[in-house]
Amino acid sequence: MTKPTVVIGASNNPERYAYKASIALQKHNHPVFPVGIREGKINDLEIITNKNKIDNIDTITMYVGAANQPAWYDYIFSLEPKRIIFNPGAENPELENMASAKGIECIEACTLVMLSIGNY
Repeated sequence: MTKPTVVIGASNNPERYAYKASIALQKHNHPVFPVGIREGKINDLEIITNKNKIDNIDTITMYVGAANQPAWYDYIFSLEPKRIIFNPGAENPELENMASAKGIECIEACTLVMLSIGNY
């Protein structure tokens, strides 16, 4: 089952984990929507910089640190995801509590590991 996924903190730098996760999600046939603050490409995907609405999102995988996440809160909730994955370094109890109160599953885990062991 594919899980349309928004990667928040997307970067076209191959050394960044958000980049690696975007590639891995594509390889596992999940529709990927890389969202970031700088324009660029990840494979054939343009990085989305305008925070436009994207429908039918299953998962948001977070690669932005907690200090910079408040600017993303309204956008995250506008996407109505089923779950948010907080990758290492992106853990945020405030956002987790807000999301849980809206019925959104919150997971502190590594997207790359989840994909590699088959529990994405």
